[in-house]
Parts: sequence; C-alpha cells; structure tokens
Amino acid sequence: MEFNPGFDIMPNYEPFSFAYGKGIFGPKVENRKLDDIRKSLKEPNCIGPDVVYSIAMDVGKEKDKETMLKRNLLFGVVTYAAGKLGNEPVRSQGHVHDVSKSCNSSTPEVYEIWNGKAVIYMQENTKDNPGRCFAVFAEAGDVVIVPPYWAHYTVSADKEIPLTFGAWCVRDFGFDYKEIREHKGLAYFPIINDEGRIDWIHNENYEKSKLIVKNAREYKEFSIEKGVPIYNQFEETPDKFIFVSYPGISKDKWENFNP
Repeated sequence: MEFNPGFDIMPNYEPFSFAYGKGIFGPKVENRKLDDIRKSLKEPNCIGPDVVYSIAMDVGKEKDKETMLKRNLLFGVVTYAAGKLGNEPVRSQGHVHDVSKSCNSSTPEVYEIWNGKAVIYMQENTKDNPGRCFAVFAEAGDVVIVPPYWAHYTVSADKEIPLTFGAWCVRDFGFDYKEIREHKGLAYFPIINDEGRIDWIHNENYEKSKLIVKNAREYKEFSIEKGVPIYNQFEETPDKFIFVSYPGISKDKWENFNP
C-alpha cells in the first residue's frame, strides 16, 4: 500500500478480504454489492463491479484490544473495487451515524487513506435543505474527519486503483438511511467527465446548496499528527481519539466545523 497503516494488514482483491499478520485480530469481511446500493445512485440501473466494497469492522493489534474496548473505540478497514458504476465512480451509498446508546449522540468518524485516492462527500443533514455540503479530496496518508450527525459517503477518485482506508469509529455504531433513501441519495452525485475528472450533479430532491470542493487538511485542534498512522497515534496516546466515542467533549469543535 502507498501509506503504512501502522500494523500488519493487507487487502486482497480476488476475492475481497484482508490478510491479518501475526498478532493482529480481525473478522471475516462483509461485502457490499452493487444491488445493495443502487437506490442511492444517480443511475440505479447502471453496470459496475458486482462487489463494490468490502468491510472489516474491529481490527487491530491483540495487545491493544482491551485499551480499545475500555474507550469504546473500534478500528474499521474498507477496500473498494477499481472501475466505475455507470458514469459514477465506485462509492458507498451514504449514511448518517445513528445515535449510539453509549453516548446518546451520533458520532464522528476519522478516516485515513492508505491506498488510492478518495473524496469524502458530506453534508450537514438530510432534510430538504442539506445545509453546507463539502467534497474533500484525500490521498494516501491524508486524514478526514466527518462530524456527528452529518450525512456522508466515500468515493474512489481513481478508477484504475482500488481504494483502501482505515477509520476510527465508536463500537456501538449504527447507520440511519431513512431520509437519504427518501431523497434518493445525498444532495450531490459524483460523475466522471470526459477528461476522467469528477464533476458534481445536484440532486433535485434537495434544495440547492453550495458545494465546497477542497483538499484534506490537518486537524491540529484534535492534535492529529500529519504523516503518522492514526493507529500508531492511538497506541502512543490512547485518549487522543476519545472524541470519537464521546463526541460531547468536543462540542465546541463541531460548531461551524470545516472539514
């Protein structure tokens, strides 16, 4: 992979899975198929890879498991197929993190790109007026944070290279799709233009809201170190990502958040 994730894990593509090294725990992967996400696409009847992406939730070093459990943190890994979904890049369907019983709140997610290029699309809510909308481009080694309650999906921005990333999440995670499905997706669809770049098409089921397209940034307000794997940062400072499982402690940082 282009960026060292900080522990011994490697994606496999035929079939989709993850290979775990010595001392690494992890589950059997869950696959998301094209038929599972069609309703959120601009062209629901498009053709594309049968398995769009593969997920392994709760991976890490055996020595760290108790520390993760104590902080209600979970590390998930995802890999995307190369190719396209009709005229759209390979992507997830989009969701909002449901309210977790452990903290009585929706929770944030901290992404780290390991291989390929990504766009993390996010919007403030899933009402008719979606609020602020962002498309954040990220390359290997970049970190992107999605705040609690924001709707989001992940795009593979290079159809030639499989996208792989890791993310810190709350352990008792859940997903809310209801209003997204009622709006037939999120407020913007990514479309691959004739030059191979991504354009953004407004979803007419929402009121028009400006889309801000930007590059990934550093998150100094969360003391996240650039270029250091977020898993290793957790090893060094286990409470660094406690804001993921208990977002209320960072309430001031979520107000007017700019990803």
